[in-house]
Amino acid sequence: MPAKNHLSSNQKQRVIKILKESEDNYLREKVLILLLIKDGKTYRQISEFMEIAYTTLAYWSVPGDHDNLDSFLDKRSPENFRKVTLEYEQILIDTIEKALEEYGYEFGRWTTARLATYLEKVTGIKLSSSQISRILHKNKYFYIGAKYSLEDKQNPIEREVFKQKLSESLRISKQTPELLQVW
Repeated sequence: MPAKNHLSSNQKQRVIKILKESEDNYLREKVLILLLIKDGKTYRQISEFMEIAYTTLAYWSVPGDHDNLDSFLDKRSPENFRKVTLEYEQILIDTIEKALEEYGYEFGRWTTARLATYLEKVTGIKLSSSQISRILHKNKYFYIGAKYSLEDKQNPIEREVFKQKLSESLRISKQTPELLQVW
């Protein structure tokens, strides 16, 4: 852990300027940690004050060169850590717009889990079904469950008998509601 007053006055002025002007929350937190350490606060006091884990604080406060404040920046570019590329998104969109029979599947519709499994085979990139759902949502695709009719699985004679009973019950409930109520 760095000692109290480990920053020169010149370093302190640059660090305070970054704290006030930086748009990067990650960098501002690291700079604030440096300033609190400079004031002699312990890791425990800082972690309680900033409401961050002690281990995170210990990890963040060690790396970095006080003369080179760029050493505190996250070196990854914002797009560097994403698995999904524009090509992946296009493959996903093309996949959902084609009929399932073209892919040799017998099920009736895509689910996000099925899409994730299929796209892992095609692209080698493994994503969860919720990630697939977010990508589809971002591209203005929404999943609405289909409403299936079961009429073809029903016995038409029994269905007609039921409809007649129901219409008779509704007629009776309208004429004499105290005798019969249909919910």
